[in-house]
Amino acid sequence: MDELTHFNDQNRAKMVDVTDKKVTSRFAVATGKIKMHHETLLRIHEGKIKKGDVLAVAQIAGIMAAKQTSSLIPMCHLIPLTGVDIHFEDDNETTITVTTKVKTKHVTGVEIEALLAAQTSLLTIYDMCKAIDRGMLITDIHLVEKDGGKSGHFMYE
Repeated sequence: MDELTHFNDQNRAKMVDVTDKKVTSRFAVATGKIKMHHETLLRIHEGKIKKGDVLAVAQIAGIMAAKQTSSLIPMCHLIPLTGVDIHFEDDNETTITVTTKVKTKHVTGVEIEALLAAQTSLLTIYDMCKAIDRGMLITDIHLVEKDGGKSGHFMYE
């Protein structure tokens, strides 16, 4: 079992020292879903949500979240992101799926940035539609793929 790296010799939290790590190209892809009433999804499609264009706002929120990860997650390093892309798909019934891809050329990965972007995009959809559908369910948020660095390539199975 791997040793936990976020504790110092006093068994207290620390930010991992990445000073000697090599700069490499890295990316991470994350996904998640939000389930809602069919009528809610129809109103999103028709642009009939009073707060505005739901997916446009959710896309910007996800990008902003990726850029703010180190401010929100205590042990994350501030990483210069070279790209953030967010895609939405839906089943025309009840579910919107978000997929986020985050890239950097740095010494540490961007998995948390991709996951936070996905979660924030989904929360934004919830926020914009909650007046008509408080029973929405956010599910299945997970890392799909990551590459770069010492740990190499990972693919969710």
